[in-house]
Amino acid sequence: MTDRHFSARAVTQGQQRAYDVMGPDFETAAFEFVDRWHPQPDEDGDVEVVVTDTETGERHCFRIDLGSGEAQACG
Repeated sequence: MTDRHFSARAVTQGQQRAYDVMGPDFETAAFEFVDRWHPQPDEDGDVEVVVTDTETGERHCFRIDLGSGEAQACG
């Protein structure tokens, strides 16, 4: 699978704190962001990450549980 170019940020950091990440899909890019930049988790130990495909503008949000390593859609 070919890597795609994404922009990712923690919801709490605002638009100006987005970082470039590569990955085959949105969820992998979200985990790559967390692994590289270690955003501050909320009181439940979770991080919400918004991932945007830089070519299409398509956007997804994931809530990542840092304890279990599981992700689900924000909401």
